[in-house]
Amino acid sequence: MANLFVLFEHAAGYGVFKVKEFEEIGMILPQLEASIHDLPKFKSIVQLVSFAPFKTALKALENINAISEGLMTEDLHQVLDVTIPKGKKTTLGVSDPKLAASISEALGFKCSHIGIIPEIIRGIRYHFHHLVKGFTLKSSGIAQLGLGHSYSRAKIKFNVHRVDNMIIQSIALLDQLDKDINTFSMRIREWYSYHFPELVQIVPENYIFAKVAKFIKNRKDLSEESLEGLEEITMDSGKAQAILVASRSSMGMDISPIDLLNIEMFASRVISLSDYRKELAEYLRSKMGDVAPNLGSLIGEQVGARLIAHAGSLTNLAKCPASTVQILGAEKALFRALKTRGNTPKYGLLFHSTFIGRAGPKNKGRISRYLANKCSIASRIDCFTEIPNRVFGEKLKQQVEDRLKFYETGNIPKKNIEVMQEAIEEVKHLVTSENKKKKKKKRTASDALNNSEANGTEVDESLEPPRKKKKKSLNGVS
Repeated sequence: MANLFVLFEHAAGYGVFKVKEFEEIGMILPQLEASIHDLPKFKSIVQLVSFAPFKTALKALENINAISEGLMTEDLHQVLDVTIPKGKKTTLGVSDPKLAASISEALGFKCSHIGIIPEIIRGIRYHFHHLVKGFTLKSSGIAQLGLGHSYSRAKIKFNVHRVDNMIIQSIALLDQLDKDINTFSMRIREWYSYHFPELVQIVPENYIFAKVAKFIKNRKDLSEESLEGLEEITMDSGKAQAILVASRSSMGMDISPIDLLNIEMFASRVISLSDYRKELAEYLRSKMGDVAPNLGSLIGEQVGARLIAHAGSLTNLAKCPASTVQILGAEKALFRALKTRGNTPKYGLLFHSTFIGRAGPKNKGRISRYLANKCSIASRIDCFTEIPNRVFGEKLKQQVEDRLKFYETGNIPKKNIEVMQEAIEEVKHLVTSENKKKKKKKRTASDALNNSEANGTEVDESLEPPRKKKKKSLNGVS
């Protein structure tokens, strides 16, 4: 008599079920489909033979990734080898044809994924929490939800060091800080100029003006002893002397202590905001080095971050053609030109790049188109490369420099294929050197561990290389 077993992959583990009298069932397939939702009828057809739960969430993720690729894992191999009897009359029902081929090749079972198999698996999925003893609908849902989140994260290759959302938020905050600092600096200039109007002409820089105003407070208190502090702030002895001279003959009005206190507090806020703006710019530079190093090397960190923010993400920017990258940020001008049938814009956010400013009036459109092409290449390399590096960005930047010289002098630059081949060779050399460093580090750690064991001394656990664990079978025999 032929035997039919059905494999069901659940988020909690592997379940193997035996189908009773499947030859007769195959002849009454419509009745089977009608009885899928009836638990007593379905239990009379399907019986649980074995359930092997996953020991950890990591094991569940490894197994489900392999199943999605149609590969048989070691855990599944052990479950099927122990549970299903080998014979010519034994058939194993599987949902995926690729997985069926892998099982047949490894264990020699006859596998099937057609006929009544899909309906049987549909019924098992519907009644799984009733068929396994000690399993509930709530625990089943928790296992499926946790594994679903882990599977999604693994599929999109989530990496905390390459999150472009941080760049989008940073550049938006940077632009907002620039506007706020300019507004506040103008306010403090107007406020303090009632008391010391000559200071605006001597110190035009916003940041230094706020620091000087906080240092001076009441101009009548300035003396020769204050020169050293003014020189330290302004970094110019001439300016410090001019401030001292102007304070003695200023036409500003007197100011009360309470007004000076408020101006001092406001100046401190402006200074702290300016300092934080510098820290944020450095943070943005480091994040661009992690997420999009080639794009940052090509056109600068801030322009590259604005392109990423305007596109929505680095992946969206990588999908954009060069013609779209060229006019990112100039959409209103583009639609206005299309509506009025005028000239379309030559550049959008790329206008802030230094290359556009250095090009001649006749060549601005040409260099903008060329730069957009290189930005598109750099963004795609950053998006899809596994090992971030700046090699391609430096090469692409040199290509743009050579193109600028070509417009000015007529010297023919290198072809793109030659430059890319040079970059690929440099990246290979870089990867090789990194692998050598890792091997050397592992060798040093293992040597330190061996020496410590020989001397009988303790060693730091961080230096100890990970040891492979022995894999246990279902029977507990290693």
